[in-house]
Amino acid sequence: MTVDHMTWDREKLDLDAYLARIGYDGPRVPTAATLRAVHRAHVQAIPFENLDVLLGRDIALDLGSLQDKLVTGGRGGYCHEHNLLFAAALERLGFPVTRHLARIRFGRRHLPRTHATLTVAADGRTWLADVGFGGDGLVEPMPLEDGATLEAGPWKWRLGRDDDHWVLHTPDAELYAFRPGEPHLPSDFEVANFYVSRFPHSPFRHHLLVQRTTPHARLRIEDHLPLTGAEELRATLRDTFGIEFGPDDAAALLPRTAG
Repeated sequence: MTVDHMTWDREKLDLDAYLARIGYDGPRVPTAATLRAVHRAHVQAIPFENLDVLLGRDIALDLGSLQDKLVTGGRGGYCHEHNLLFAAALERLGFPVTRHLARIRFGRRHLPRTHATLTVAADGRTWLADVGFGGDGLVEPMPLEDGATLEAGPWKWRLGRDDDHWVLHTPDAELYAFRPGEPHLPSDFEVANFYVSRFPHSPFRHHLLVQRTTPHARLRIEDHLPLTGAEELRATLRDTFGIEFGPDDAAALLPRTAG
């Protein structure tokens, strides 16, 4: 099942179930305070992970599939899954949202536009919102303003201009660059999602990536774990990262976690 080429199907989102999943019971009004609270709740509740990619499965971006996996299925996902789900929730809350594709940088400028990110209007300002970067991605939205900075817990970010691009920085790296005036369509995300999940040289196909963000730390698995069996893998995913994973899936994934 593929995402509709003309619409985002936001009306199919079960907003109550989504807000329960992220543990948010605050105001449902489109203010900057609500945006900040829902963004932080999402990042802390739904982990970043690429387990289905490692198992060779297709990543579906329609709202029904996103809800089944991230909301009711006890799973996480990567940027396209997170941010398209988050965008639908924000729109149901009354926020104007624009979906963008960005180029990952980390010192390179030639990579394809494969990262999903969002800009959101609230309280007369435009905000960069991104719940799906993984790594050192945002935990809260930040104003889309040249030189804007954000400090949240132990993490810091800065936004800057590079010609017609906006670049998100940490103190140590350029994370990604995008053009705010260039919104993208569902079909654009289908292409980027296919590339990330199916292109033979995509890092998501070759590296185990699991992350959970807490208020003061990021818990990560990268590449491999010293595990003794599938049940230990299931327990680690469940107890440390909040990911529900079946026994057959864990057994299939176990060889990909070996060092």
